Amino acid sequence: MHRNKELYQFLSDNSWQLTERWYESLEKSKSGGVYASADPIVIEGLKKQNHEFHKRFFRVFLEDECKFFETFEEWVLLVAKDQEHLRTPIHLILKEFFNNQDHYLDLIKEFVSQHPGKYSHDEIHLWMRTIIKLFGQVITWFTEENFKQSQQQLEAQQEMIRELSAPVISLNHNTALLPLVGDIDTARAKFLFENTLQQCAKKRVNHLFIDLSGVVMIDTMVAHQIFQLIEGLSLLGVHSTLSGLRPEIAQTAVQLGLSFDKVSFTSTLEKAINQLINN
Repeated sequence: MHRNKELYQFLSDNSWQLTERWYESLEKSKSGGVYASADPIVIEGLKKQNHEFHKRFFRVFLEDECKFFETFEEWVLLVAKDQEHLRTPIHLILKEFFNNQDHYLDLIKEFVSQHPGKYSHDEIHLWMRTIIKLFGQVITWFTEENFKQSQQQLEAQQEMIRELSAPVISLNHNTALLPLVGDIDTARAKFLFENTLQQCAKKRVNHLFIDLSGVVMIDTMVAHQIFQLIEGLSLLGVHSTLSGLRPEIAQTAVQLGLSFDKVSFTSTLEKAINQLINN
């Protein structure tokens, strides 16, 4: 253990130098994300994160592995959630993990060269193996947490996109517009159904204009969902007006035997709005 303490002290004494050496070795022109940033605040934060990594990692030469991973948890979770790292491609992050591993191995060689004959081949080999083994475990742990955070962020963005893709826009105190644009698949149609009913109830809408002129294509399942939406709105006391209905959508609705008695139609949204103004 005494010799491990000597190694720990040597590594700790060189930790800031190691961070500076690592940052200078970055191929910033070929890197992306956090590593290519020219923002002094981001650079300072990156160096602090790197130095904190060294401080925690070097403690493996003082502590057992269980204690080592306890002290590492905070760093892994913090950096995995860091927005700059979440915007950085994972292959670039992994590359820098391995670059740091190489720097560690070089530093151990430097330490050994300063004490010729003092340490056995087995001791040196054990130090090398320890670094490689624990780097692998830390990298795996980090990538798992980074993936979780990326998935949560993606799901939040998808939720926002869904909400923006089905906006119920108030036109006056009891009339609203639902403009639909782009493709509508089954998943979006399901969200559209649930969100529109909730928004109409919340805004106390009694007349909803649904404009389909921006919809590229609707299959039979989605057409059925739209007419189910109209049925659901009618149960809430909301009358629906469809505008921009394409011939193929109308044909699909007729083939499905869908009811038209709870909806009115106009050829364009402009005509629908003019009817609202004139009434």
